[in-house]
Amino acid sequence: MENIISMNDMGKDEILDILELARKIENCSEEEKLKFLHGKIISTLFFEPSTRTKMSFESAAMRLGANVLSLPPVSQSSVKKGESFTDTIKMVEAYSDVIVVRHPFDGAARLASETSKKPVINAGDGSNQHPSQTLLDLYTILEEKGALENLQIAFVGDLKYGRTVHSLVKALTHFNPTIYFVAPQILQMPDYLLEDLRKHNIKYEILEDFRGCLDKIDVFYMTRIQKERFPDVEDYEKVKGIYIINRENIQKKCKDDMIILHPLPRVDEIDKNLDNTKYALYFKQARNGIPVRQAMMMTVLKKDKEFFL
Repeated sequence: MENIISMNDMGKDEILDILELARKIENCSEEEKLKFLHGKIISTLFFEPSTRTKMSFESAAMRLGANVLSLPPVSQSSVKKGESFTDTIKMVEAYSDVIVVRHPFDGAARLASETSKKPVINAGDGSNQHPSQTLLDLYTILEEKGALENLQIAFVGDLKYGRTVHSLVKALTHFNPTIYFVAPQILQMPDYLLEDLRKHNIKYEILEDFRGCLDKIDVFYMTRIQKERFPDVEDYEKVKGIYIINRENIQKKCKDDMIILHPLPRVDEIDKNLDNTKYALYFKQARNGIPVRQAMMMTVLKKDKEFFL
């Protein structure tokens, strides 16, 4: 793969290759890892706020021996002077071996990949796609459940604007899941994604209450109601805080080996009294971003073939 922009571009084998490479990287010593991208420069262009994704990519690169260039805050960059997105990409291309892009507009990462001759990795574009989050989600599920096939998964919260959900649902079409979409009607999954599931003969149910599937599911994927994505703040006020999980409504009501995932950050949708339970995997999930994003960078730079024959 020359770029990693969308899960729509990745087949089952390509997904599994990255997950296997992440496992191999994780099993290497820190000293070995420093050789993998030694002398390479990774540029992180984040046009919207991020903590985990930005720091995870930068940490992943540094732990492989690469140097990192980070776009200054937009208010301090040439974007503030009116420089176009494509001109920014062309300039950064000259300084970098890989460009990692996050942007508030759908399709921005694709445009970057069409502009740059250097590999581009999408770190989230609008409400569209977030492939690195999807791959670390799959890696976490695989590590915890031992398989990706035939799982029952509930997605709860903001399913309309949630790019993490959109990406992961697309990837799961390769693994024959049963999916439960739990959201108020105004935040339900977009029709085009449901149509894709029907095309792939994936079973799904539309629900408004997670208690309707809690005793069946292997993975509970909670998401934040994203205030910043709502065009009308009044619509946000109608649904904020609609789903909150805690020990009282989860323990002894779910399967014993169910896991709870969340792309983070959370607000109030997961009570902290769940953090120390066996179900809570969201912080481990975030840590898994390191080997997975390392595998992504090595793949686009074709270093996987050099170090892991």
